[in-house]
Amino acid sequence: MSDGATPRRVAIVIGGGMTGMLTASVLAEHTDVTVIERDLLPDGPQPRKGLPQARHAHVLWSGGVKALDDLLPGVVDQLVARGAWRARIMTDLVSKAPSGQWFRRFEDSHHVNLLCSRDLLDAVVRVRVLEDQRITLRLETEALGLESSGDRVTGVRIRSADSTGSLPADLVVDASGRSSRAPVWLAELGLPPVLERKVDAGVAYASRIYRAPGTAAGRFPIVNVQADPRQTPGKGGIITPIEGDRWLVTLSGTRGGQPTSDNNAFLPFARTLSHPVIGDLLAGAEPQTDVVTTRSTANKRRYYEKAARWPEGFVVLGDAVAGYNPVYGHGLSASAQSVIAMRRVLADRNLGAPGIARRIQKAAARPVEGAWGLAVGQDVFYPDAAEQPPKRIERVLAAFVDRAVDAGSRNPRALRVLLDVMSMEAPPARLLMPDMLAMVYLGRKMPPLDGPPLTETEWIAAVAAAQSGRED
Repeated sequence: MSDGATPRRVAIVIGGGMTGMLTASVLAEHTDVTVIERDLLPDGPQPRKGLPQARHAHVLWSGGVKALDDLLPGVVDQLVARGAWRARIMTDLVSKAPSGQWFRRFEDSHHVNLLCSRDLLDAVVRVRVLEDQRITLRLETEALGLESSGDRVTGVRIRSADSTGSLPADLVVDASGRSSRAPVWLAELGLPPVLERKVDAGVAYASRIYRAPGTAAGRFPIVNVQADPRQTPGKGGIITPIEGDRWLVTLSGTRGGQPTSDNNAFLPFARTLSHPVIGDLLAGAEPQTDVVTTRSTANKRRYYEKAARWPEGFVVLGDAVAGYNPVYGHGLSASAQSVIAMRRVLADRNLGAPGIARRIQKAAARPVEGAWGLAVGQDVFYPDAAEQPPKRIERVLAAFVDRAVDAGSRNPRALRVLLDVMSMEAPPARLLMPDMLAMVYLGRKMPPLDGPPLTETEWIAAVAAAQSGRED
């Protein structure tokens, strides 16, 4: 007999990666959660199938560090205890900007990046999340499609090693990453395709792990030489110190200048960057792995928040919404902040309330917009990066960012504002506020642009678009 209690709701999360685990941790506050993962996950900090980007450098910006610790209090300390470390930006960062300047370094900084391997990050978060008994993980289980009734998603069709079936759910969250099948599933429900945009700078990555030499072991700074989109091919590189007194080194190049998997070519390529500092440092370091490469680096975004129709009970988060060129390091931070946005929506609303899925989708789009603008604002200028040439507002904002970097090299206050945006602690619109405009343009002319200068109305529209997450 029923005791009259309201049945506890059920949620399904598709994907057992970082976004999926963080999503499950939030949903478990409201419902029982089943996480569906098609692969077999490792027991500890080991490579996992289906995550090739894990072999390359990862930097969790301070906006992502704060979001991670907000979602899982104390988890950053757990990571540090396992060998990760908090790098102070700009104190523990030596960085050459795309425009050619070296960023100013200073001791007083509240921006803290988390440095470790992706394997360690995923393993510690996964163990922490799965301590919650309300969360069940089903490994080697593939999501085949969505079950629905009317305009509501009611579950997921699944296939495991020896069976197929379906799992009912009040809410389904697709956190399956770049390989997401959500566009196909929505089409199967009779919904029109959503707007998509792709910006592919043709970047290839080559990475290798080194033993840090001598006194460089321990708290060695991040060393970053960024590519300049005005000079092709664009070449860049980064040394990120990780646990175990190791350096994870990633080199990158666009079409016509891409690195290869040849071990003997890694150091010579590093010496072809716009500054030889990375090559000079590697000359005294011992390689511990072979070179690994990837070319899956395109920025790709699906504007689910703008869909004319959206089913109840279905949400898409993380790389399934937008995947970014990894060189900018914003993917993990944007995902964590999107999960924070979901938690805020659910704070005062029932999981099954009408329109809740669409509210979550729109809220999650705001941090996505910030990360997207930072990535595309550079990549769109490489030859053949997009089907359409850079939008006028993109050209204006890119020129402005160059000026902001220049101002930051002279003015610590301007640099801190720029870092607030780069660290995803403030939206891109912060760069267009009066104090920053004054620091950037006081006594300087606007940079030359093709076409007439922006009118005051267009500047206001640019600020409004950045604040609201629209793209005009």
